[in-house]
Amino acid sequence: METVAGAVTHDPPSAAGGRQGGPLIVTEDTELLDDLLRLCAAAGATPEVHHGVPDRKGGWESPPLVLVGDDAARRVRGAARRRGVVLVGRDQDDSGVWRRAVEIGAEHVLMLPDGEQWLVDRIADVAEGVGRPALTVGVIGGRGGAGASTLACALAVTSAREGLRTLLVDADPLGGGLDVLLGGETADGLRWPAFASSRGRVGGGALEESLPELHSLRVLSWDRGDRIAVPPQAVRAVLAAARRRGGTVVVDLPRRIDDGVAEVLTQLDVGVMVVPAELRAVAAAGRVASAVGMVLRDLRVAVRGPYPPGLDDREVARLLGLPLVGEVPAEPQLQRPDEGTAPPGAAPRGPLARFCTEFWERALVEAGAA
Repeated sequence: METVAGAVTHDPPSAAGGRQGGPLIVTEDTELLDDLLRLCAAAGATPEVHHGVPDRKGGWESPPLVLVGDDAARRVRGAARRRGVVLVGRDQDDSGVWRRAVEIGAEHVLMLPDGEQWLVDRIADVAEGVGRPALTVGVIGGRGGAGASTLACALAVTSAREGLRTLLVDADPLGGGLDVLLGGETADGLRWPAFASSRGRVGGGALEESLPELHSLRVLSWDRGDRIAVPPQAVRAVLAAARRRGGTVVVDLPRRIDDGVAEVLTQLDVGVMVVPAELRAVAAAGRVASAVGMVLRDLRVAVRGPYPPGLDDREVARLLGLPLVGEVPAEPQLQRPDEGTAPPGAAPRGPLARFCTEFWERALVEAGAA
C-alpha cells in the first residue's frame, strides 16, 4: 500500500473507453453524503445514493466506482467482491478502518478532507471513461519560417480524416493563430485566454465541446487580444484534459521555451523539428534541439528542401544527431486559407497528406495504438 493525496491505495483499476455512469454512494451519514455529493458535482458526475447494497440487479456490480461511507461498511460486508470500491472516512486515528476495508474488499481507503482532490480526479476519470491517452505530437521549427505550423496543421487534418479524435493546439501566441491558417478565425468557441485561470482538473469532454470545430477537428488557438501567455498550471490542466480524451493531439510549438512551453514538452510523446536544408538553419536548429532535449526525450527531425550541393535530409539528421522522420514535401497547390483554398494536408492524394499519413501509421504502431 502507498499513501496518495490523503488516501491509502492499491493500484487503481483501468477504465474502459467511452463515457460511463456516475459512482454509487453507500452511506447514511448525512454530513459525509453532503461532502460526497459536492465532490461528485465538482467532477461533473451524477451519483446514485443508497443506504446499503442496492436491491436491483447489477446495482452493486455495474457502477464504475463505489464510495462506501465508513458507517456503511458493515452493511456491505456480504456484497460480491468487485474492483473500484473506496472506503471513505474522517477519523485519521481509527485503526479499525483498515480491517473494515479488508472485510469489504476495498481497494482504497480515503480520509476527508485531505483526500478530496484525489477523489474528485478519480470520480471524473470514471465518469469520462478514461482509456488510452491521446498520442501527443509537438511540431517546432528549427528556425523561423521553417514551416512548423503548416506541418502541424497538415498532421491534424490528416489525423481527423483518418477518423481519429483530433485536437490541434496552438502553443505559439505570436504565431498569428492556427485558426487563421485553417480558415476559421471567426468560428465560435473558446481560445487560450478563456483557460488562463484554470487550476486542478479540466473536464476533457467540456474542453472538447467548448473549442471551435474546423475540418472535423477541434482547435485551441489564440484570440486577437493582448494576452500572450497562459500560466503554466493552466497549460498543464488543459493539455492533460485533451490527452485524456484519446485519439491524437498535435501541438504547434514556439521556438522560445518558457515555463508554459516546458509544461507542454513534458506531456509530448514525440517531437518533430522542421529544418530547412540550409547550414545556417541546421546551426539554429542545433540550439533549439539542445533546449527542447532538456525536457523531451523523443525529438526527431523532418527536413525541407531544396538541397544545396553536399546536403540532403540524412546529412541534416546526422549533423543534428537526431532520428530522421523524412523529407517534408512541397505542395504547390497550397495557398493561404484566406484566399479561399483548403488548409494544409486537405488534399488526400497530395504529397503533404501522404507524408502525414505515413507518419501517423508509424507513430501509432510505435505507440501500440494501431
